[in-house]
Amino acid sequence: MAEDLGSTVPRRQLGRALRELRVEARMTLDGVAEALQYSRQKVWRIESGLGPTRPLDVRLLCELFSANPELAAALVGLAGETKARGWWQSYGSAVPEWFELYVGLESAASRLRGYDESLIPGLLQTRAYARGVYQNRTSVSDDELDQFIRVRQQRQAMLKRRLPRPPALQSVLSESVLIRCVGNSAVMTEQLEHLLELTALPHVSIRVLPLAAGPQYGALAGTFMMLDFPPGKRTTPEPSVVYSESLTGALYLDRPEELAAYEKVWSSLDGLALDEEQSGQLIDKIISEVHYG
Repeated sequence: MAEDLGSTVPRRQLGRALRELRVEARMTLDGVAEALQYSRQKVWRIESGLGPTRPLDVRLLCELFSANPELAAALVGLAGETKARGWWQSYGSAVPEWFELYVGLESAASRLRGYDESLIPGLLQTRAYARGVYQNRTSVSDDELDQFIRVRQQRQAMLKRRLPRPPALQSVLSESVLIRCVGNSAVMTEQLEHLLELTALPHVSIRVLPLAAGPQYGALAGTFMMLDFPPGKRTTPEPSVVYSESLTGALYLDRPEELAAYEKVWSSLDGLALDEEQSGQLIDKIISEVHYG
């Protein structure tokens, strides 16, 4: 599994370093594109870490920004790491470009903290529940649906991998997620039982935010995932990122003020959610009492 982590983090590190050099050089994206006869989109993609970067491009950018030789050599070397392929790249359109970045970051993270208010999150879904989520999308063929589900199951394997150490997953679920029927009664019962089974993993915590908690900070933020990363071999650790998804794309937030805002949201959710034992008892109660239509 170690080699399956791919190139997402190196791409992100390289892009961030080049963006900082550009800002220090007081150049705009358009100015860089004009100087090197690149398209603006190409420069933006390099800085955003959305694809592999050629060492030649990094060398030219470093020369343009007057980077010192030691830093330039390090960044050219880092460019070589941006070509590694992750397992998700073999699934083609089943992993859209805007989601590919997230899958790579998820695979490399050391801690995941997520809040979900509409559906069971993908990392915790059973195959039947995942099928129920997708089956109402009329534009999806049976083959595409199978691909989507295989990607989801491959992501879930991360929670039980041996090396590298699996990330600590802390999930807070709105109680409404547990009583919203996806598929049918049998599908929901299997899904809720699966949640209870996952809590047996020492690095997985699943807690419920009860409806009785009333209006709370999470309702303003909506569904999100916070990803933290291990120190790694570099002196500067990879900064955390907040992922927020929509129907057609996603936001990746990593500015200090954005991270601070979501830390406040998480602290609020952490204080209002039931503890793990109480959450398990509530899930058990829903399994025994709720009859899905």
